[in-house]
This record gives sequence, C-alpha cells and structure tokens, in this order.
Amino acid sequence: MTDLIAFLRECPIVSRHRPWPRIELDAATWQSLAARLATEDWELLALWAEPDTVHVALRDPQPGTLAVLSRACPGGGFASLSAARPGALRMERAARDLFGLVPEGLSDARPWLDHGRWPMRRPLSPAPEPRSLDEPAARATDYPFLTVSGPLAERGVLHQIPVGPIHAGIIEPGHFRFHANGETVVRLEERLGYVHKGTEKLMQGKTLADAARLAGRVSGDSTVAHALAFCRAAEAALDVKAPPRADYLRAVMAELERIANHLGDFGAICNDAAFSFILAEASLLREDVLRAAHANFGHRLMMDKVIPGGVAADLFDPGVEGLRRLVARVWKRVLELASIYDGKPSLLDRTIGTGAVARALVQRFAAGGFVGRAAGRNFDARRTPGYPPYDDLDFDVPMLDEGDVHARVWIRIREIGESVKIIQQCLDRLPAGPIATPLPARGGEGVALVEGFRGDILTWVRLADDGTVARCHPRDPSWLQWPLLEAAIEGNIVADFPLCNKSFNCSYSGHDL
Repeated sequence: MTDLIAFLRECPIVSRHRPWPRIELDAATWQSLAARLATEDWELLALWAEPDTVHVALRDPQPGTLAVLSRACPGGGFASLSAARPGALRMERAARDLFGLVPEGLSDARPWLDHGRWPMRRPLSPAPEPRSLDEPAARATDYPFLTVSGPLAERGVLHQIPVGPIHAGIIEPGHFRFHANGETVVRLEERLGYVHKGTEKLMQGKTLADAARLAGRVSGDSTVAHALAFCRAAEAALDVKAPPRADYLRAVMAELERIANHLGDFGAICNDAAFSFILAEASLLREDVLRAAHANFGHRLMMDKVIPGGVAADLFDPGVEGLRRLVARVWKRVLELASIYDGKPSLLDRTIGTGAVARALVQRFAAGGFVGRAAGRNFDARRTPGYPPYDDLDFDVPMLDEGDVHARVWIRIREIGESVKIIQQCLDRLPAGPIATPLPARGGEGVALVEGFRGDILTWVRLADDGTVARCHPRDPSWLQWPLLEAAIEGNIVADFPLCNKSFNCSYSGHDL
C-alpha cells in the first residue's frame, strides 16, 4: 500500500489550510487518484463542491493522516470516484444538483437533492438556470426507482411497498421503496432530500457567530457536535486555540449530548420490538440529562453554547457536583436496564442477527459511530486524529463484530459508560481560566473532524479576508450510513425495518443540508 501523502508529494499545497493539508490536483492526478482508490485502503470521508472546484477529504488509516484534495473544474466536469468509493455516489449527485459539476463516469445519473421543485436548476453554480413557469411541477412518481432483476422478478412474485415521505409520529420526511417477496425484503431504496434547507448558501457571508448558529441547526440532536466541528474548523483557519477550560466544557456538553441520544435510541429500539418498559425508563433518564443540561448551560440541547473561540456558558461548583451525581446514577440504572434487555429472550430474538452489515461494507463506506464500531471498524475521531481535551483523557472505544441491531444496541450502552467516565474526568480536571478567546477578522481555510453521537462529523470552512464565511461544508455521519441501511434490511422481513432503521437512527436533516 502507498502512503497517501507520498502519492501526492509532487502536487501544490494550499498554504493557509489547517491543520491538515489541502492539495491541488490537476486532471491527470485526479484521474490517477480515481484509479488508485480501487487498490488502496484510503478512506473517503467527504466530497463537496464549489462553483468551479470539487474537494474530497481522504484518510490514510495506517499512519492516520488526513488530507483535502481539490480539483479545479474549468470545463464543469471531474472524474467520478464513486466506482471505487460508493460513499461518494450521493455526494457527487448532490454536487451536480447544487453546483452543476458533472461527475464523469457516474453510474447513477438521477438527481439527488433536486426534486424538480426548486425555482432554478444548479442554484449554487455561476449561472443558475431558472425553471420555466410553464414547466409542470415534478411529481413524486416521476423519480425512477431502481428495479430488481433475477428469477424472482422474472416469475413476477415481487411486489413494491412505498413508505413515506410522510411518516406516522414526529419524524422527518424520507421515502423508502421496498421490493419484497412476501414478507422478505429483496431490495430497499431510499429517496432523501425533502428537508434540504440551503444551509451552505445561508452560511455564505455570515459572521462566525451567525454561521455557528446555523451549524448548530444542521441536525438538532447533534447541535453541540456540529457547532463544535464548525468552531474547530474556523479556529484552525485562523490558527487560534480555544482556552483549556473551554475545551473541557465542550467535552462535557458533547458527552451529555451523546448520553441523551443513546438513551433515547436504546429505549426506542426496544419499543420497536414491543418492549415499552425500557423506553419508559430510558426516557426518564434522558429527561434527567436534558434538565441537567438546561440547569447548567441554559438550554436543554445546549444549542448555541459552543461558540467560535470557546463556549458561551460556564460551569460552577454546585453544577459540577450535581453532574457527578447525575452521571453516576444514570450509569447505574443503564446497567440495570441492560441486564433486563439481555434477560428477555423474546426481545433478543428480534435484535440478534437482525439487520447485519458486513465489516467489509462498513470499511468501504468509511461509516463511523455505532454503525461502524458494531461491525468492527475501529475508528473514533476523539482518539484518531484526536483533539482537546480527549487526547489527555482515559477512555475506551467499544467494538463488536456482529454488525446487527443487537451489536448497535450494545455499542450505545457501552458508550454511555465511557461518556460517564469522560465527564467525570473533565469535572475532576476542569482548569481555571477564561471560557472564550476573541477571534481575529482575517482569512484562512480550516477543516475539523469531531465525534458526534452518530459518528464523525467533518466540517470544512473558508473565511474571507474580513473574517466572514466565504464557504462552508458540514458533512453529517448520516451521508455514509444511510446507504448501509439499504444493505442491512436485505433478506430481513418488512416488520423488522423499524428495528433496523432505529438502530441506525440516521439524520434526515443532517444529510439533506
């Protein structure tokens, strides 16, 4: 295997990009990259675009190096990377919809985010094309879902089950198209993009403070993690570090967010298997965590509390002791609930072996979080590449190999325990000093990789010379996890889809931007 940086040694490096290099590739080198990805183990973390440039973030897992590679597209096209890295497929389709850049060799020419209802095509390109007022609005049935081939299709025994985009309960919109043979799922295909908000365009020209608020709303259940990723990227672009106390407070908030979401998912998965007791108990614990967040940081979700340069809320002695007692009590009760979960054969019958994803597939998509770690992918951005204060803390990264619903449940349970350990260390070591530092108004480029409760979040930002945001791309973990849900349900029964779906718990909003 070739070292990623060695492969790119002859290419020019953008000097103001931190903390990892951004390397500019010509057409030949980008084409060579597309070919090399078929044999190298470099992980594709994100792909995004600008009006005349496409960027890709790659990670070389052996040395743990990360780089952003850029390809200028004066002719409006670039060689597709999705044949070797299928996680790039939807990202390339999104780049085409938004910027009009054409991925050459793309295996799927269908639109992704553009459902035919925007007032213009390629809205972020240099020359957007208005849609004619006489053009009929697109219908949901216009989207050509993939078909199924093979003996079952030839015999005509397959049927389709359309689900969504509107669902029962309080949930974001997404469409799922099942091809089934009786109760057995032969193929699942997703259609997303219904909650596209234009986040990247909204961020352009914003101050860092205003853009951080938008980042915190990419996916509301990950508001701390997304805000942290944006702030760390902006701070890297400016070559500024947050104060040590702010780093520790950011970690406390991030781990409280992780605990609250894992508790909610643990209960919801059990509820989808008709065991509502754990949902009720886990919901009570989650409520206690949210109330503690509000009492100590001023907001139940801690929204807008991570800001560029630090944090907006401090933690004082009564709150420190209260959080210590809270997390200890929560972990004690989680262990009791985990024992109850493991002692219910009828519940385990629904989760063990259901919705399994192969390790090779997880590796190929570079899927993170509990989806990746439940299937043997040993990656956690808090550990590698690491960032303060996690690089000074003692914690484990839970790993399992089965890749099924049961494994994803247990990764969540074990991560709650590790988050409790992290919070206790942060409270014990919380340094004195300021909680924020002023940021200069100047230009630069930065990228950050942080660990949210779903997995790693990558945010890239370019700042104009006056310090405002010229361009920002936040990549939610769901981009690399949604496609694996399609693989997880294959061969399972339709009735197990809610279990599989909740065990993934991908974000619609985080994906649709």
